[in-house]
Amino acid sequence: MKVFVTGGSGFVGTEVIRQLLAAGHTVRSLVHSKKAASTPQLELWPGDATRPETLQGALAGCDAIIHLIGIIREFPDKQVTFQRLHIDATRNILAAAGEQGVRRYLHMSANGTRPDGVAEYHKTKWAAEELVRASGLDATIFRPSLIFGPGDAFVNMLAAIIRRTPIVPVIGDGEYQMTPVAVANVATGFVHALTQAESIGEIYHCCGPQTFTYNQLLDEIARALGRSGITRIHQPVLMMRSLSALLEGMSFFPITSGQLTMLLEGNVCDPQPWAQTFGIELTPLGDGIRQYLH
Repeated sequence: MKVFVTGGSGFVGTEVIRQLLAAGHTVRSLVHSKKAASTPQLELWPGDATRPETLQGALAGCDAIIHLIGIIREFPDKQVTFQRLHIDATRNILAAAGEQGVRRYLHMSANGTRPDGVAEYHKTKWAAEELVRASGLDATIFRPSLIFGPGDAFVNMLAAIIRRTPIVPVIGDGEYQMTPVAVANVATGFVHALTQAESIGEIYHCCGPQTFTYNQLLDEIARALGRSGITRIHQPVLMMRSLSALLEGMSFFPITSGQLTMLLEGNVCDPQPWAQTFGIELTPLGDGIRQYLH
């Protein structure tokens, strides 16, 4: 099968392409610029999902699309916004699929996405899902929880804090929950769905086998780093809301108002329907992070 992949150079996309090639598929990956040569198995297509003119002919000869483009934080001065990357890019890829005759479409959304979402991230992910549902394509939607793996942003950020200081800041009581999922497991779901027709029209929540509070997550990371324990300093939620609202436009500030809202909401789900459908052996967080945290 020849698969067109967007977001292929990202954290999830890199693993998806690796598994696609290992499974014997060929890949055409949408890239902003060709920094390497195409190969018979991996073709690079220069283009931009927010510029529909660059997608003309991009899907020729492809059997399916895996659309992975997404951001967790906006930088409007660089035109990096939820509207452009979540909604406009999805609309353009769906239009290209319709025009160029590709019916199979796999879409990465996010756990917690819902019509009454509070954070702009969730609102725009929902709007993108609505475009998918209205497209008439043979679509499958995946909603991953917090994804961990080599090169991830969240776990590596927390590990860096734990490495350099004996005191770790925690927003509020730290009892909000999450069910982290391994990037390799997420990628496996996408790859297996290509050949499982029963997944068409379905939405799958992608979580790991264990639920942790934020406090427990910190402990798990500390253990992976060989630390016997950490000291927490709890930051009042109201203070952090004020600071994030004031400083979220500054790239040095680690959390935006939307990210804070989503963190406190929690990020949990039941992984069994997804894991059972695609035959995924879920990776426990501790086993996974010990492979790349040192």
